[in-house]
Amino acid sequence: MLSPLTIDAFLLDYHLGHALLLAFVVSLLGAAPLKSQKVIATVVMGFGAIFLMAPFTTLPAVYVLFGIGLAVVGPLLWTTADS
Repeated sequence: MLSPLTIDAFLLDYHLGHALLLAFVVSLLGAAPLKSQKVIATVVMGFGAIFLMAPFTTLPAVYVLFGIGLAVVGPLLWTTADS
């Protein structure tokens, strides 16, 4: 059994940006079997908004810039989707 101190020591190396990035990747992998470009675009736009609304003090600026990129790419994916 792992002690709570071991788990805390492991989690101290990560921040909110890492958790959001992991959730984004898992969401994309979960939506991939649907083979719908609009679903992928919705996931991308949603996480773009989440990255932009996240508090700036809890994650580096790189993740905010990533959110801006996702917020731009998401509507482009939606527009170019076939169905």
